[in-house]
Amino acid sequence: MNVLVLGSGQMGRGAAFDLVKNDKVEQVIVADIDEGPANRLAKEMGPKVIAKKVDARNRRQLESVFSEVDSVVSCVSYTLNLLHTEVAIETGTHMCDLGGNIHVVREQLALHERAKDAGITIVPDCGLAPGMTNVLARAGIESLDKVESVRIRVGGLQQERRLPLDYALIFAVEGLINEYSEPCITLRDGKITYEDPLIAIEQISFPAPFDELEAFNTSGGSSTLPLTYQGKVKNLDYKTIRYPGHGDTMWRLKQLGLMDNREHDFNGIRIAPRTVFERLLERNLPESGKDVTLVRVQITGWKGTESRNVGYEIVDYFDDTTGLSSMMRTTAWPQTVTAVMMADGTITERGVLPPERSIPPQPFIDALCDRGIDIVYRNNYN
Repeated sequence: MNVLVLGSGQMGRGAAFDLVKNDKVEQVIVADIDEGPANRLAKEMGPKVIAKKVDARNRRQLESVFSEVDSVVSCVSYTLNLLHTEVAIETGTHMCDLGGNIHVVREQLALHERAKDAGITIVPDCGLAPGMTNVLARAGIESLDKVESVRIRVGGLQQERRLPLDYALIFAVEGLINEYSEPCITLRDGKITYEDPLIAIEQISFPAPFDELEAFNTSGGSSTLPLTYQGKVKNLDYKTIRYPGHGDTMWRLKQLGLMDNREHDFNGIRIAPRTVFERLLERNLPESGKDVTLVRVQITGWKGTESRNVGYEIVDYFDDTTGLSSMMRTTAWPQTVTAVMMADGTITERGVLPPERSIPPQPFIDALCDRGIDIVYRNNYN
């Protein structure tokens, strides 16, 4: 099979690295509007990878390159995902993307019947969270007869705290501010509820040295799960893990208006405060360096008449051998696993489907574990 990777940034590099190692994949095309990074990535990855100059906003160019492959892995901005979904349908090409914006995902899901008629599968929101965590939640939910709650906690952190915000830009700043500024979709007492981000701070612990952390509401991570499991799950929420104090600091900055995307007049210059804030974060936050990804998906309910508290945990570190960050691996590899599953027939459902509706949990979990991502099943949380 041939697979297209759109974008040659961090996630594109992580995706290409994994696809090259897959014996089922004959060729990987890395496409980018900037030929330089794409060519460098192709040279790094070897003869199985070729680079192409493609503008991810240009429908004609996309149609041409989509037609050359069996499956597409999109590692570019979520603002382009609807366009890519339309092109995938037109060319009859499987596709998955990193998602992260529920409004865009809903527009993609509205094209379900068209994709089904085209005989293809499109999986939005197919990164770490949303993405991997959706599939882990499904696995836990399906292991029980009745589910009371699903609690998803995820964080990408540098291994050592660093000023000024105890955070590094481990992924795009645009997505980060979306998480901190948009409403959070949850299930509360069986009803869809929208909550504010950067609140409901709780303490959370992982094995040392990560035994004192916090988690708080953020947008996007729950994705389609509340919609999928309404009527089956009573309570479901998603929180982001950070070092203590980060959530309160970002909440205060938000209250000052720095995440406002409306343009304001400043001495005759109209600009959105968020634009300035994003550029300042890009300029002043430290490089990610060696990172760690922490995941906990916890499901409580009943198996028969017995109460159960089960779930999955991940503590994944920067890979010194390959130089791949943990965030690259845990975000890009769910996409590459899915892209191959769509093309080789492991995923049989057709249409535009979220991860929890389309990806079979055990083969997916096994594939990630085979790649060195240690997904630990817990069957008795305290």
